[in-house]
Amino acid sequence: MFFIRTANDRDLEKVRVLLGETWHATYDALYGVAKVQKIIDTWHSAAALKARLAKKGGEFLVADDGKRLGGMGFAAMADNMVKTAILHQLYVHPSFHRQGIGTDILAELETCFPDAEILRLDVEPKNTGAVTFYTAHGFVEVDRTQNCGAAGSGIEGLVMEKPLVNVLSGPF
Repeated sequence: MFFIRTANDRDLEKVRVLLGETWHATYDALYGVAKVQKIIDTWHSAAALKARLAKKGGEFLVADDGKRLGGMGFAAMADNMVKTAILHQLYVHPSFHRQGIGTDILAELETCFPDAEILRLDVEPKNTGAVTFYTAHGFVEVDRTQNCGAAGSGIEGLVMEKPLVNVLSGPF
């Protein structure tokens, strides 16, 4: 059984391996092995992961069963949008799909930003599993981008948003 916890420095190499395996399984058929490896080497390098872990106002979570990591997620408040948190990464190892890990990570991330009213993300439209997952969890397409994942990536993407409900603002 996996539990969701905050990531730490000791997790970063395992997260990097998880991301590499997950990206190759998901994107090799779409982009080719060489392009996927280049993205992994850049976006999921040890330095990039360490920067996310250290990001002020960010939440870096892992799904851990005590032996291995089954998934990870990272979100942070948007730098240029009011009351908006950005889901930068949510990945579950392919061998653990459809076991609730992604749902658990997403649910935890949704509670981490009390000032946010919107959770926003980019997703590759050909990654139908991810699009279906996000749609089932209340996200709707609000825009499109030519730079999914990173500025200048040239990767087409859907921009999706979900309203967040602040449980502390309800009637008492």
